[in-house]
Amino acid sequence: MRYDLVIFDNDGVLVDSEPIANRILATYLSELGHPTSFDDSLRDYMGAAVHHVHDVVLERTGQQLPVDFDDTLHARTFAAFEQELQPIKGALEVLELLVAEGVSYCVASSGTHERIRVAHRRTGLDEWFEDEWIFSSADVGRGKPAPDLFLHAARSMGVEPSRCVVIEDSPRGVEAAKAAGMDVYALTSMTPGDKLAGATGLFGDMGELPRLLA
Repeated sequence: MRYDLVIFDNDGVLVDSEPIANRILATYLSELGHPTSFDDSLRDYMGAAVHHVHDVVLERTGQQLPVDFDDTLHARTFAAFEQELQPIKGALEVLELLVAEGVSYCVASSGTHERIRVAHRRTGLDEWFEDEWIFSSADVGRGKPAPDLFLHAARSMGVEPSRCVVIEDSPRGVEAAKAAGMDVYALTSMTPGDKLAGATGLFGDMGELPRLLA
């Protein structure tokens, strides 16, 4: 393996949460008088922290979202996760390979620590990630597409950025990884490859990833 650290995005890469979360977000925004389709949500918010939703709505409408927006959104999302969430097919096998080869890995997500942990408990991934291997945009001043989160993860894990590779599925994540000076392989299951410009490589399912990492 040619990398010393593999940094995984969480939503859409390790857990199949993007369809669930974006469905709920679109429905909630529409309820609040901001008509949003599922495709709108994917285009505007996929890969971003929740504060980006506030910023976009304010910029477009001049209106503030309710003060309890985040709490309500998270409650609805977590409830759906408990009923529907599954690990991405092949993700566990990739983690098994990294452990077998002694390669360090971690997760760096735009989601909160609570969201990451809820998703991991539901899917059994909590057994694969120590607390100190989990990084959230809440830990840094700027989320993706800024490089801060990935640089924070690399620094915390004691690895130079040039020896890291990021596994992503969103344009914001790809941009952030490149800005951090890291290679990035992008999963195309939710986002077409032509929207992931700048990625070191593209792959359609997790079964293809070990070959790329080698």
